[in-house]
Amino acid sequence: MAKKGRVFDGVLNLNKPTGITSARALDQVRRIAGVRKSGHSGTLDPMASGVLVICMGRATKLVEKIMDQPKIYAATARLDVTSRTFDADAELEPVPDAAPPDDAALLAAAAGFEGRIEQTPPAFSAVKVKGQPAYKLARRNKPVELKARRVCIYWLHVSRYAWPEIDFELCSGRGTYVRSLIRDLGQRLGTGGCLTRLERRAVGPYHLDAAVTPDELGKLSLQAVAIDFDAASETLNHPPVIPSRPRG
Repeated sequence: MAKKGRVFDGVLNLNKPTGITSARALDQVRRIAGVRKSGHSGTLDPMASGVLVICMGRATKLVEKIMDQPKIYAATARLDVTSRTFDADAELEPVPDAAPPDDAALLAAAAGFEGRIEQTPPAFSAVKVKGQPAYKLARRNKPVELKARRVCIYWLHVSRYAWPEIDFELCSGRGTYVRSLIRDLGQRLGTGGCLTRLERRAVGPYHLDAAVTPDELGKLSLQAVAIDFDAASETLNHPPVIPSRPRG
């Protein structure tokens, strides 16, 4: 374990487990690695797992560049239910009038979200409303009105459909909410829409197969698993590469 309060300049590709917030995952890294100055570059919801990029020391200057990188997600959703949060972290509410769309209708609706679209963030999100995170207002049943904003979906690939479930992958740009995407897909189909699984598989050059869990970090040296500031800076100086759409 590193000495408490040490200074380290670099980037850690963390595999965040489900069930904890991104802030708690960051606190675990700080405690295990003993790094004083650090922050994460892009929140993952508690129910989501996968790549959470932690920037330490001088590498905190790279947060904005990392947030601008394309992100790949793999998800499962149900179309017969919804919830307050549009994911399974809240009580599922049946949508009794939801009629199963056929394959062609589902694929056409999904394709309609590719490109630059207007998307309204969910009320249960960290988007600020008069200086306060929207989710704090939503938890108190206060009205939350969030403006739609432009986001980019590079591609959206449905890999399995067996009513009421779908499995899909997507590559998106900054600020995209997958919970909002499944909400909007359901509205377009006249069904429900609720995420039941979400995994972030990549953020730019940082991929899940190279990420370390908090438990693994506790057994390894930071130098062995982190990317030093100079190497991370050099990689991020190149234009982002949009990953290819899956085949099939």
